[in-house]
Amino acid sequence: MKRILKTDRLLLSVASPEDSAVITSYVIRNKEFLAPWEPKREEAFFTEESQRALLEADEQMIESGGLVKFWISLQADPDTVIGSVALGNIVRGVFLSCNLGYRLDKGLLGKGYMPEAVQAIVKHGFDNLGLHRIEANIIPRNAASLSVIRKLGFQEEGLAKRYLKINGKWEDHIHMVMLNDALECDEEGHGG
Repeated sequence: MKRILKTDRLLLSVASPEDSAVITSYVIRNKEFLAPWEPKREEAFFTEESQRALLEADEQMIESGGLVKFWISLQADPDTVIGSVALGNIVRGVFLSCNLGYRLDKGLLGKGYMPEAVQAIVKHGFDNLGLHRIEANIIPRNAASLSVIRKLGFQEEGLAKRYLKINGKWEDHIHMVMLNDALECDEEGHGG
């Protein structure tokens, strides 16, 4: 994997199809844990072949500018993937917005790794990509995810009813947003 960002404890890397074995290990290890929070997955999803195809699709989206996706590992164990964080559906022009997604290994919750990774990708999105708005949509009962986002300063904008089909059921999502205040001012320092 190509190391892109480094935080106090984490490495955030871009994976290629050649990394499919380590990604497959992660998704298998967290199959049951992530099921309530993700789309329903067929058994084929948990194969190296499927993960390779998904990594190939990610590469194309990254190259087209529609996706930034980092796989997370600990600096102390750089060869083991413990999660991912992504800015997807990136829209340029007058919108300059994207959707934030993230997931973490079931055995590493409560250690502050996810806020650390999300903070790094938000900074990357604002400082390097020039995004104005990063949106996160979270199932209301996912208290851990809401805690991460609120801790980082995302603001609630409302409830999207039956927003995404998660694990076979249309789920409501709380719509959370962080704005890039630096883009609110023009060159003369006046509000935009």
